[in-house]
Amino acid sequence: MSTAEPLVLAIDQGTSATKAILVDRRGDIVARGSVPLELSTPAPGWVEQSAEEIWAGCGRAVAACLDGRDASSVAAIGLSTQRESLLLWDRATGEPLSPLVSWLDKRTAGDPALLRAVPRAELVREVSGLPLDPMFSAPKAAWLLDRYDPDRRRAHAGELCLGTVDSWLLFKLGGAHLIEVGNAARTQLLDVRRCAWDRRLTQIFDVPLEVLPQVVPSQGPFPSARGLAPLADGVPVTAVLGDSHAALFAHAGWAPGTVKATYGTGSSVMAVVPSAARVSSGLCLTVAWQTGGNPTWAVEGNVRSTGATVNWLAGVLGRGPAELAELAADSSEGVVVVPAFGGLGAPWWDENAVGLISGLTLGTQAGHLARAALESIAFQVEDVVAAVERETGPVTRLLADGGPTGNPVLMRLQADTSGRLVERALARDLSALGAAHLAGLTRGVWDRDALERLDRPRESYPPDGDETTRARRLAHWHTAVRRARLQATSGDSVPAPAPPPRTAAVPHRTPEPSTAKGAS
Repeated sequence: MSTAEPLVLAIDQGTSATKAILVDRRGDIVARGSVPLELSTPAPGWVEQSAEEIWAGCGRAVAACLDGRDASSVAAIGLSTQRESLLLWDRATGEPLSPLVSWLDKRTAGDPALLRAVPRAELVREVSGLPLDPMFSAPKAAWLLDRYDPDRRRAHAGELCLGTVDSWLLFKLGGAHLIEVGNAARTQLLDVRRCAWDRRLTQIFDVPLEVLPQVVPSQGPFPSARGLAPLADGVPVTAVLGDSHAALFAHAGWAPGTVKATYGTGSSVMAVVPSAARVSSGLCLTVAWQTGGNPTWAVEGNVRSTGATVNWLAGVLGRGPAELAELAADSSEGVVVVPAFGGLGAPWWDENAVGLISGLTLGTQAGHLARAALESIAFQVEDVVAAVERETGPVTRLLADGGPTGNPVLMRLQADTSGRLVERALARDLSALGAAHLAGLTRGVWDRDALERLDRPRESYPPDGDETTRARRLAHWHTAVRRARLQATSGDSVPAPAPPPRTAAVPHRTPEPSTAKGAS
């Protein structure tokens, strides 16, 4: 390795782009590279990506990031990846047999594999921490095997590999079939408390254990990288995290009371919890990360459409997404957008919900629609934050990150809607930064104290307005949600309860990141 100051390379493989960053010992991002990715929608509700394009995009993003830099100064690599998306490949040749079925994909709604699981829904929820929903990987795994190995012969023989994006990239980097535990916790096949594949879950979804990757902690051991020119082969991969988990880590999310919201195509609200006790309130229990041999658990709520709502409306109005904030009026004038394009995620988990726009009048203008689209993001995130609050105690500040948070109108809306202080991370690419932090911690670029001292600049948005107005706006939103959740067969509405009163916090101690320098 070079005698120059060590740098940490992080690759963030997301839904719309693959990004690479270089981070120095001070925690500053000193170089970036980014490659856009295409989404394919070959049938209604189907969303796919090319696995080979994803791998090629990683190489191009790394090359762009390292352009003009001394590649020999890279001491470690961290990976942050989109979650739940799944593909099938041939173990011997490494060739993909299927496209990557995206987390956005809805093809398994009503599929026999998901229907088979319905009578065991409580067991699935209790063991995996996740509700039955097409977003998660297990029904995708059954769907892929039904089409490419219907008798499961090749799967049982160990000839095939099923894997999430982190598993695919690790296979391409080093030839090992592995999955990081936090990503595995999003498959619905993992016992979230034991951090191991569960035979009851694999049998429910008819997924042979032989086709699944080995579950490893967030600090590995992982294979060293190859095929990422201009990096020399052999640079160690020392951290892997799911993208939302990585963003929480970048926020120093191991500290008690930290709640973060990552805004992107969809949004994730996540907070660490002291134990793996069962959660309610429409949230998921997941593994945030595992360091030093100890898992850290978290509660999470996923919103399906936030940035995607802005992109959709921008297309309808013939504007760019960035223009919507300028177009948005001071008030939506009663217009409400419920962006249930593929159903609603947390805290409702209603795949039958339909998208709607209500409150239209002859006076409704484009600016009112733009405002309502932004408000829909704030409302959905607040519904999940309120659910987190019911599990963890009062939430007085919300840490925000992701591309859409660069919109000050949205951030002010979020603060006013939540009645909480919103603190926006000023650093870009927080998921990549979190992967870099853990990779550098593992490699010894930082120890725990140095990692905690890294500067994390934020911009604050205090709430404005009174509680009565806030409650009235939320009630108006929940009325629209009830309409969106009308059952097609019976015409009955599903109630959307308002969040209960906030309760006193229960003090607890959460695990801190390990100071281990090597594999755990």
